[in-house]
Amino acid sequence: MKTPQLLNYERDRWIAGDGDLAEISSAIDGEPVATTGSGGIDFGGMLRHAREVGGPALRKLTFHERARMIKALGLAIMARKEELYELNYLTGATRKDGWIDIEGGAGTLFSFSSKGRRELPDAHVLLDGQLEGLSKQGTFVGQHIYTPLQGAAVHINAFNFPVWGMLEKLAPTLLAGVAAIVKPASATAYLAEAAFRIMTEAKILPPGAIQLIVGGVGDLFDHLTGQDVVSFTGSAHTALKLRTHPTVIRESVRFVAEQDSLNASLLGPDAAPGTPEFDLFVREVATEMTVKAGQKCTAIRRAMAPAQYLDAVQQALAERLAKTKVGDPRAEDTRMGALVSVSQRDDVREKIAQLEAAGARIVAGDPNADPPIPGGAFLRPVLLRTDEPWRTDAVHDCEPFGPVSTIMPYKDIGDAIALANRGKGSLVLSLFTHSPDAAREFVQGAAAHHGRMLVIDRTNAAENTGHGSPLPVLVHGGPGRAGGSEEMGGVRGVKHYMQRTAIQSSPAMIAAITEQYIPGAPKHVIEVHPFRLKMSELHIGDTWKTASRTVTLEDIEHFAEFTGDKFYAHMDEEAARASPIFEGRVAHGYLILSFAAGLFVDPDPGPVLANTGLENLRFLTPLYPGDSMRVELSVRSKSLKSDETGVVRWAVEIFNQEDELVATYDLLTENVP
Repeated sequence: MKTPQLLNYERDRWIAGDGDLAEISSAIDGEPVATTGSGGIDFGGMLRHAREVGGPALRKLTFHERARMIKALGLAIMARKEELYELNYLTGATRKDGWIDIEGGAGTLFSFSSKGRRELPDAHVLLDGQLEGLSKQGTFVGQHIYTPLQGAAVHINAFNFPVWGMLEKLAPTLLAGVAAIVKPASATAYLAEAAFRIMTEAKILPPGAIQLIVGGVGDLFDHLTGQDVVSFTGSAHTALKLRTHPTVIRESVRFVAEQDSLNASLLGPDAAPGTPEFDLFVREVATEMTVKAGQKCTAIRRAMAPAQYLDAVQQALAERLAKTKVGDPRAEDTRMGALVSVSQRDDVREKIAQLEAAGARIVAGDPNADPPIPGGAFLRPVLLRTDEPWRTDAVHDCEPFGPVSTIMPYKDIGDAIALANRGKGSLVLSLFTHSPDAAREFVQGAAAHHGRMLVIDRTNAAENTGHGSPLPVLVHGGPGRAGGSEEMGGVRGVKHYMQRTAIQSSPAMIAAITEQYIPGAPKHVIEVHPFRLKMSELHIGDTWKTASRTVTLEDIEHFAEFTGDKFYAHMDEEAARASPIFEGRVAHGYLILSFAAGLFVDPDPGPVLANTGLENLRFLTPLYPGDSMRVELSVRSKSLKSDETGVVRWAVEIFNQEDELVATYDLLTENVP
């Protein structure tokens, strides 16, 4: 039977690469799975297609429209996930490993879709920060905005998570409105190509939105511009080579890197054997050594414990690892499958030998044991130990990218901080302690060197997501040797593919540019109460003006008695006059808010379902007894949460009888779409 050839998806067509093809082998038995190559591809043409066809089509859509497409992609993956699970086994991964990759990837799409619909406007421009006043009369203002880059995003992915690694980059890129060219690692390209096919066959994305290269990238980098982005996951060596490409340097191409990381996990000084934290630590280190056969950029490579507990840690870990069945990942009782390839296994063996040469010794596992299946890339978990981590750089520099970890002692918290930071930057560090003092000292001393930190104890043991699990809502990346970049992080990740620009103009002009109401922009006074309108019937800038209400001294005193808020400025005329702020007794801020709600709220059931909060509250002018107040309620922006509900953000402005602003805030309501 002929080995199938993987195809490239270039300019909306599937084409085979010509010339020399590379063979991809099964991690289980070494048998050929597929061939791959990209010879003859017009890489410059792919970039032009992304910029001229895919990008403009995506930018025509609002954030919400793009968010709905991302959700649909996730549903398409989930509908055909079993096809991907079958290919997943060939990578050496168990079904549990595949769940992280396949369903975890789809879950990332769902998360970004939700973020887009909940936190981004149903518009084309994202506001960054508050409006900046630049003139006395307010006719000239400044506003920072984000707009999509008008280039292509080149995604270069690693072999260990061929589905999740692709989707966690595509989600923020597509939500930002940028077309992508995906280049998976060759060793597992067959799984990435299958997931990519699912997305193209679903016919959800516009033409040019995504393209695929299953071989080398040829002269792709020669055609990059300053509007393009390279997002890379892999080794520091390859990252350096790409980052210093002449075109990347000359054109100032954005380069996002997630690379090597000597992640650490620390047993707290209070976590003696027998404590819940000790048991949690041992379980987590063993888990991180065996999930995906340790082929995770977030895996624990250095496990640190108080010197007096190190023997107990070694014994507990060795016992736990000895129970790990290594074998065919398709078998239900297998707990750890194979590494991705024989060459990868050999590289891990070489790195273990380097650690041994530097003074570490193997205390559990045999890296040279015969594989359970001939020809397979199997390697039993290997635990090393070094008793002098201060005397060698190897344990802090050398990363065996497989089921390998090194345990080492520390003297005190200060010493633990210094050892953790010797990794020169990591993606993640975990601390197992029940001591708030130890956690505070450690995190404050080490956080600058690590992209994500977990503090785990008995109280969050049942619900924590684990040391090695990047989450869509949190940043994934780290300083120094980890690459110095970030991915995901919710809306933060979307901004990596957008340009921040400072706009200076009139409020009216900025409102028109951003499709969102800002203070000072024109208002469209409506006659129908806005709480009687569905979200789809409301327009940005629609404004409801209320009647006025006079605030009396009796109102202020009643509010004080009713709530118990008898602050001097409300109750003591002499003390209030003596204040450098007030001219006499003033109304409570919360009384003003309560009266404002009474002025603009429509009491009957309707499209407005609930008040879900207020933000950016400012009290600007005191309201004195005898003053009147009125409210102008304007639609600032709209966000769709689901098919059943959405969120309207209202600009609330409270004026006194002199038309001076008394208070402003954003009101959030949940509405019927």
